[in-house]
Amino acid sequence: MVGLLALLMSASTTTAPPASLREAGGAGGRTVPAASATRTSPSGSTTVIDVPIRSWRRLPPSPPVRVEIPGIGVSSALVRLGRNRDGTMQVPTDFQVAGWFAEGPQPGQLGPAVIAGHVDSRTGPAIFYRLRELRPGDLIRVTRADRREVRFVVESLASYPKQALPTELVYGSTTSPSLRLITCAGSFDRARRSYRDNLVVSAVIAGDPRPRGSAGGPPARPEAER
Repeated sequence: MVGLLALLMSASTTTAPPASLREAGGAGGRTVPAASATRTSPSGSTTVIDVPIRSWRRLPPSPPVRVEIPGIGVSSALVRLGRNRDGTMQVPTDFQVAGWFAEGPQPGQLGPAVIAGHVDSRTGPAIFYRLRELRPGDLIRVTRADRREVRFVVESLASYPKQALPTELVYGSTTSPSLRLITCAGSFDRARRSYRDNLVVSAVIAGDPRPRGSAGGPPARPEAER
């Protein structure tokens, strides 16, 4: 059986989030560098205040090239996906490779980046076969072309009929960088040779992007001390 995706797009405008005193990624948040802004009081006087700028807003554009989900054994290069003539999102031609929807945000930038992959093929499981095993808190790593790694944590999983996919929830504006992983789910429609539902995994950014290969822990001991 072939796991085909039929995802309807809805045009939505991504807007910048309001300034916040905490960074989106941390569990408790932390203060980040600030920019200057002005505030006018009711009396008419103007004062200068500090407005924190979240780290993701300082990331230069760079497309994603790989996705890794350690908890379910996924490690895949990413191909670029656009739209079909009927407005649906293209799907990867290789069942063992995931794809990034290039008309949406890049992972780590404001808004929901979308990565899609097949659930199975005529010969067996495909790249996102185990996506349904993910649970809130599981880690997703996305490597960008500039070799920065953006980390996300799973927030929720939900299945929707393909004909009633909540496009605003999946593709609509968000107030922080987020990620959507999408594959097929539900029963298989043999007449259409397609699954009837889509599984959507929603994830939120987990912290500052870091150079690829950086573990984030203490530095390794010199060779002489090992």
